[in-house]
Amino acid sequence: MVSLSDGEWKIMNRLWESGGSTITELTAHLEKETGWDKHSVITMLGRMEKKEAVAHGQGGRAKIFYPLVSREEVSMQETRGFLQKVYRGSLGMMVNAMVADQALSEQEIQELYDILEQARKKG
Repeated sequence: MVSLSDGEWKIMNRLWESGGSTITELTAHLEKETGWDKHSVITMLGRMEKKEAVAHGQGGRAKIFYPLVSREEVSMQETRGFLQKVYRGSLGMMVNAMVADQALSEQEIQELYDILEQARKKG
């Protein structure tokens, strides 16, 4: 299971969008948003390689980093982890909290209905 920090999510989002980037490309893209320099990006990529979230290959003179995990895979893991921590695994409890706060739009409610209908058909 790969767990990403907020900063690692920023790097992963860029890698998912690009399919692969050099350190220079990542730094140029993220510098305005984050203020990170090249060394910060290198440090984070090193951590992410240890987590097996990214890997690199040689692309001419520069290493090209690319994702080893899909956005969907990591999102599902993060969602499960969130539910376990906050709602002790209870999806119903989470939905009830969102309904009580009126945090669901009509579109989101319809999406939930559609998801539940698909689950019913599969079950």
